[in-house]
Amino acid sequence: MKRQAWIDQGNGMAVVQQCHLASVSRATFYAQKAPHRVDELDLLHSRLIDEEYTRHPFYGTRRMVIFLDTAGHVVNRKRVQRLMRLMGLAGMAPGPNTSRPHPEHKVYPYLLRGVPVVRPNQVWSTDITYIRLPRGFAYLVAIIDWYSRRVLSWRISNSMEAVFCVDCLEDALRTHGKPEVFNSDQGSQFTSVAFTGVLEREGIVISMDGRGRVFDNIFVERLWRSVKYEDVYLKGYATMGDLMVGLAGYFAFYNGERPHQSLGQETPDVVYRTGTGGGAVIVDKFGGAGEEPPVPLRSTGGSSPATARSKVRATTEATATAETKAKSKPGQRRPAACEVECPA
Repeated sequence: MKRQAWIDQGNGMAVVQQCHLASVSRATFYAQKAPHRVDELDLLHSRLIDEEYTRHPFYGTRRMVIFLDTAGHVVNRKRVQRLMRLMGLAGMAPGPNTSRPHPEHKVYPYLLRGVPVVRPNQVWSTDITYIRLPRGFAYLVAIIDWYSRRVLSWRISNSMEAVFCVDCLEDALRTHGKPEVFNSDQGSQFTSVAFTGVLEREGIVISMDGRGRVFDNIFVERLWRSVKYEDVYLKGYATMGDLMVGLAGYFAFYNGERPHQSLGQETPDVVYRTGTGGGAVIVDKFGGAGEEPPVPLRSTGGSSPATARSKVRATTEATATAETKAKSKPGQRRPAACEVECPA
């Protein structure tokens, strides 16, 4: 950059000679001078893809091409691939190469299949989503507590680098203590040494979604749907500053005012604070339910994964049965103890 600054187009000497004397490529010099132009068509197609992906996250590039064609925008698959790659979107349906972790980063196994989440700070989870702006893109990362669905921390960035994810994690740990298990997908931000190093430093068990497993991180996916349909799409933020202020207001509403059906119409703040009324479990919809976590959770007292998980599930079901019997009225159907409602 210093040598490029030596070149002055108005000093009388040809740019070719100046580039030669400064040992700078002309292509590099002109590329630095050319202003970055935002393609309006790219922004339009990105907006349409983002909205359709939020409605149908299992859509890949082929179905997106068909969707855009139906909407009156004829584009080829390469263009859709480029835009979805830029936004960090990929179809959730099982298939090859749906997640591409960094080849040098360690990938951890998924530990939460069939494990009941029975208290706050037992399991935290995170993910990144794309948010469109009129003149560019923004990325939102959030950390939630599975038991209460409470958003513990969040950050936005104009790039997909790991630093804003690490900052979000550090903030959640400072403010809310630490979980027993932390779950994420296999994205390079979460498999990076900077991110996993924080979890290992705190002694937190690391879990990562299986490749092509649609429901492994469903609670965060539902959060993104709520954020976009209840706030982002309605307000149409123009700048990163507007987005920051707007999301701060929305997450305060989401945690403290918005009732959740899965929490018995309570708010995440109340459930997180009291430790009652929440809960979650990931049911295996693709087989392999007999797979056991390779390490026991701290809450199991060090017993084998199969024994510990069965004990926790039995205790949880017994407690739920007793509570529903106490609350039920004559002639009213009691929900089964194993029923788990999908988050609002």
